[in-house]
Amino acid sequence: MSLQATTSQTVGPYLHIGLSWLITENLAPKGVPGERMLIRGRVLDGDGRPVNDALVEIWQANAAGKYAHPRDPQAKPLAEGFRGFGRSATNQDGAFRFRTIKPGPVPGPGGKLQAPHIAVNVFMRGQLKQLVSRIYFPGEAANAKDPVLALVAADRRPTLVAKAVKPGMLEWNVILQGKGETVFFDC
Repeated sequence: MSLQATTSQTVGPYLHIGLSWLITENLAPKGVPGERMLIRGRVLDGDGRPVNDALVEIWQANAAGKYAHPRDPQAKPLAEGFRGFGRSATNQDGAFRFRTIKPGPVPGPGGKLQAPHIAVNVFMRGQLKQLVSRIYFPGEAANAKDPVLALVAADRRPTLVAKAVKPGMLEWNVILQGKGETVFFDC
């Protein structure tokens, strides 16, 4: 008998059993500067059914546009207490959520500023490699000149832009395939 994980068990049934300690849904505790928001969403399969055992991971800059990482060489201030990194496990309805702040713009390819965005990785059963995407902010003027967003066909860009639900709350869903499929990047 082998105890090695199979491809169908890459995250799958064990996520809620032994990996719940990885969950970090609040990236910006009280006192961290920036526009506070709740980002919620669902991971849905190609038939619109919820994926109840996925892990959604995000990484973002602080409100000044600086990553809380030693390799970020920018001379911008760090925000004390800001994690910039979070994980949320989907529930029975495929739902996930993060409490965070809106990030500032960061340099991208060729030093050109990118629109405020959040990098996203999605892990789930049957996936040997995570899915990579981004969350952009609705009504953000800088979206029109973002060098990465410009690489995406205009009719597919809305899958990367969160929807405003009410002040301080955004919704962004991950649709794995089919109509409205979220744009995923090869990284």
